[in-house]
Amino acid sequence: MTAAATRPLHPNRMMPLPACPDSPTGDELKGASGVNSSAQSSRQGSPPRAQPARADALVIFGITGDLAKVMTFLSLYRLERRGLLDCPIVGVAVDDWTVENLKDRARTSIEGTGESIDPAVFDRFADRLSYVSGDFTDPATYERVAAAIEGKTSPVFYLEIPPFLFGQVVKQLSDAGLTQGARVVVEKPFGHDLTSADALAAELHQYIDESQLYRIDHYLGKMGLEEILHLRFQNTILEPLWNRNYVEAVEITMAESFGVEDRGHFYDPVGALRDVVVNHLMQVVAASAMEVPSRTDADTLKNSVAALFHSVEPASPEHYVRGQYDGYRSIEGVASDSTTETYAALRLQIENWRWAGVPFFIRTGKRLPVTQTELRLVFKRPPRIGLAGGRLADANQIVVKLDPTTGIRIIVDAHRADAVAVEPITLDMEFAAEGGEGPTPYEVLLHAALVGDSKRFTRQDAVDETWRVMQPLLDAPPPVHAYEPDTWGPKEAERLVAGYGRWHGPWIES
Repeated sequence: MTAAATRPLHPNRMMPLPACPDSPTGDELKGASGVNSSAQSSRQGSPPRAQPARADALVIFGITGDLAKVMTFLSLYRLERRGLLDCPIVGVAVDDWTVENLKDRARTSIEGTGESIDPAVFDRFADRLSYVSGDFTDPATYERVAAAIEGKTSPVFYLEIPPFLFGQVVKQLSDAGLTQGARVVVEKPFGHDLTSADALAAELHQYIDESQLYRIDHYLGKMGLEEILHLRFQNTILEPLWNRNYVEAVEITMAESFGVEDRGHFYDPVGALRDVVVNHLMQVVAASAMEVPSRTDADTLKNSVAALFHSVEPASPEHYVRGQYDGYRSIEGVASDSTTETYAALRLQIENWRWAGVPFFIRTGKRLPVTQTELRLVFKRPPRIGLAGGRLADANQIVVKLDPTTGIRIIVDAHRADAVAVEPITLDMEFAAEGGEGPTPYEVLLHAALVGDSKRFTRQDAVDETWRVMQPLLDAPPPVHAYEPDTWGPKEAERLVAGYGRWHGPWIES
């Protein structure tokens, strides 16, 4: 057996991994992880579980906070404009507000994003709003919430609050009899390491089932991730090439030109690895490397994701470079001797038939030259032959741009009509130019939560696996290296790609 096949399953896993020749049998998985009967029967070929009922109320805890200000109000307003919002919205917060205060905050928040407000659309949206003021630890608050949604049978509770409050709020909802038939949406982080992630899940599972828990990772709402899966599995000219036979290396870059700014108190205890690698960028790894799901239901899709993560070897501190941009320690809320990384670069190995031997290079950082997120497949070079004038042709590449806009670039070697020599050319397509502007990630995710589509939300076994992969880097972090703002990070990151050329990109429009 391979190392990936013999790796023990974590006891808190809620669902099984799909069976394969080098993995434990279904009975072994069930014994190791306590698989429930619905998951087991789904894996054996019976129909997936019924789609949950559409939400008849949306209750937002923490509606007066920053996330609602910059994301939630805008996303709900745009859903209203598209005719996709059809339930009352109850805001819950400790602030002593009236519903008119809430409506005013909604309007100023939407305007603050640069969105042009249609008065008729906003009026419809505002008519849905109501407000409950109260302490999240006070049972009386939940009595008022119950009164606000009286008669509703399929509420969605969206917790825009710090994770340490998740358990308290869900317990109070359960004690008030409000969790039956409900869904609970929570924001990352889902713990700060494997142990705390499991403890958080165990606490929540005392009151709600895993199927009721929708963990938001806004990268799962991006058009680009869906496009990666579509590109791979719906195009026969690409799918046969997407493996170790043709691919030399895979690069994932999330570059941000901005810094921590006024988020020092939040960022310094977290760092780049916890902030974006273990969640956002591992979702890109999953989309780029997972096997094709046999069905389109949520359980089957999440089984494919979990199976991929289960095949990823634990990351090695020897293949991990940490950086911190000059000036970071002078930011308010950052310790004067902070060793928190604002840059992280690492190498992962996937031990399965498709990807064995292909390195996955991940890098992310703040105060880099541009803001751009992309997936890049670098293909093996062809042999040196006379057709190319004796030169070694550059590697072909496929680039999927995920942020801030989405698109595809294909780099091939060709003889240009205006050039004496053969050289690479690029073929580009911007999705927005071809198909128009798509919904924002939070629009996608909030709508999915309202209709009960859990495909775009993270399941606990995937959370466990990503923490397992990253835990060695948390246990034995290498030293942090300084780098100048507006550069590509510390020079030490170049050693990660030694033997595989260099870091490429990102794709920047000329």
